Amino acid sequence: MQSLKEFLDKKTNEYNRPAFIKEDPIWIPHLFSKKQDIEISAFFAAIFAWGNRTTIIAKTKELMQRMDNAPYDFSMNHKDNDLRKLIGFKHRTFNDTDLLYFISFFHTHYKNFDSLEKAFLINQQKSFSMKDALINFHHYFFSLEYFPPRTKKHIASPEKNSTSKRINMFLRWMVRKDTAGVDFGLWKKIKPCDLICPIDIHVARVAKRLNLLDRKNIDWNAAEELTENLRKLDKNDPVKYDFALFGLGVVEKFY
Repeated sequence: MQSLKEFLDKKTNEYNRPAFIKEDPIWIPHLFSKKQDIEISAFFAAIFAWGNRTTIIAKTKELMQRMDNAPYDFSMNHKDNDLRKLIGFKHRTFNDTDLLYFISFFHTHYKNFDSLEKAFLINQQKSFSMKDALINFHHYFFSLEYFPPRTKKHIASPEKNSTSKRINMFLRWMVRKDTAGVDFGLWKKIKPCDLICPIDIHVARVAKRLNLLDRKNIDWNAAEELTENLRKLDKNDPVKYDFALFGLGVVEKFY
């Protein structure tokens, strides 16, 4: 276990560095300084994060430009004419119908709270549960009077045994903070030790090779199993190893 920790610590340090930012969707929120702008741009970047990373970055940047590079102000103060700028936006299966609902959600949420962190703390008990947080967030996100049924597929939930990879990645960005300066560490009520490691086929393959994952199906239970094993390496910040697993899988093809 000690040799594995040393190996993954080394790989984490290789990939958790400022040079990583430019080629990753996290580059988009790094363009902003206002907390709410960072949250909204990061949320879109994470939700769009499937497929080619260059395309993900380009489409998120396009959306920010359509929102006048001020996503918080746009969400809160847009007029009907402003919304026309969003018509025709599309990224894979995400289209302008979904986008308009997302804007409605942000408008409603930020009228009541100054941070998106609150959306992940709804109905939480004294003992924080990330699974409950994601399930509650999903229900809260779709709590407006009307939502397009097609939009629900864009926000995953453990309630359907999804890995919720993109939401977990967004949470890593918002919660983790270290000296490398990649993750933002904006949120303080959710702790790094509570995070769940984002997992996809690349990460799962690396995790299985390193005996960090036994489960065959890549689902919520697999995400929890992987994270629990990473906690044995660092109980306070297990998801820092997302950098190592991602780099080993996507960059080095360490299968």
